[in-house]
Amino acid sequence: MTDGAMTDGAAGTWRRFARLLLVTVLVAGGLLYGFIVTVDPWDMLPLSPRLPRIPISTNTRFSMPALARGTGFDSVMLGTSTSRLMQPAVLDHALGAHFLQLGMNSASAWEQARLLSLFMRHHPAPRVVMIDIDAAWCRNRPGNLTGPNRPWPEWMYGGSPWAGYLHMANLYALQEAANQFLWLVGVKAQRFGSDGYTSFVPPDARYDRARVDRAFAAWTPPDPTPAPAGAEHVAPDSLPLLRTMLSGLPMGTRRLLWFPPASAFLHGPPGSRSRMRALACRRAVTAMAADMADTLVVDFDIPGPIVDDRDSFWDPLHYRLSVAQRIMGDLGHIAGGGDGGTDAHVLLRNGWSVP
Repeated sequence: MTDGAMTDGAAGTWRRFARLLLVTVLVAGGLLYGFIVTVDPWDMLPLSPRLPRIPISTNTRFSMPALARGTGFDSVMLGTSTSRLMQPAVLDHALGAHFLQLGMNSASAWEQARLLSLFMRHHPAPRVVMIDIDAAWCRNRPGNLTGPNRPWPEWMYGGSPWAGYLHMANLYALQEAANQFLWLVGVKAQRFGSDGYTSFVPPDARYDRARVDRAFAAWTPPDPTPAPAGAEHVAPDSLPLLRTMLSGLPMGTRRLLWFPPASAFLHGPPGSRSRMRALACRRAVTAMAADMADTLVVDFDIPGPIVDDRDSFWDPLHYRLSVAQRIMGDLGHIAGGGDGGTDAHVLLRNGWSVP
């Protein structure tokens, strides 16, 4: 056999191998893609079978759109992680609503506005819109009003749902489809609540003061420098967006704006930039909402038994489950016409009532 014949034979073998490899990759890829779009981990594709899916992704920006389309809700909670311990199961009766919890870790003001817009497309006349007013609204941060803080599936929030088929051919979609499938067949336990609520802090029985002290020690302290004159009257840049969100709600929708408690550690000394920024935010939000009917503004971030006690918190920003229960009880009492007692100040009440 000549060298040329041997070379041609080897080349032919490699061509057959390459074709077999290509066919194998295409078939395997097609099967995996078919698995993804059939399971439809985020319940967003038009042709996927109607399965009893659950929120599955740790980045809840992928799970919230399907929840926002749900028919079992008539009210919504928005905010960052400081709002996530508010439970629909507790506040539904107290506020006369059926809440969906759409609070997300590190949610920018832009993200919260997009979530409300999505919810409103499917629930044009909500009973209650409850917004957590914390640093996302009170501090001026780059990108806060123009984009997301974490990976964001824009195709789920606007445009045609058919575009989703172009976004499913990736490893993250495969991973989440596998997780959803494992739950559907009873192998995986449900982690995230179907009303959007999931506790992200340990139970109070595991409270560890030494761990908390370490968290406080690692936290960047607030800006202690003296504020310039008039700083308490400077509204945050986010206020026009918040006004747009609230003024776009239909007549009859009740608005509940609440400032969550943070440890006194974060307040800063009197007259400091951090203290005056917080004061300016409260004044601006209250003044902005003053001409809005059916509006309640409540401030839990005040000196008192929650804020002044380090044992109320897991870190300077995130309070314990027992504190969340206390806040929800106070909100129910306030919504029914009571005052805030030692935990909260009612900054504004315009025609608010619980049906």
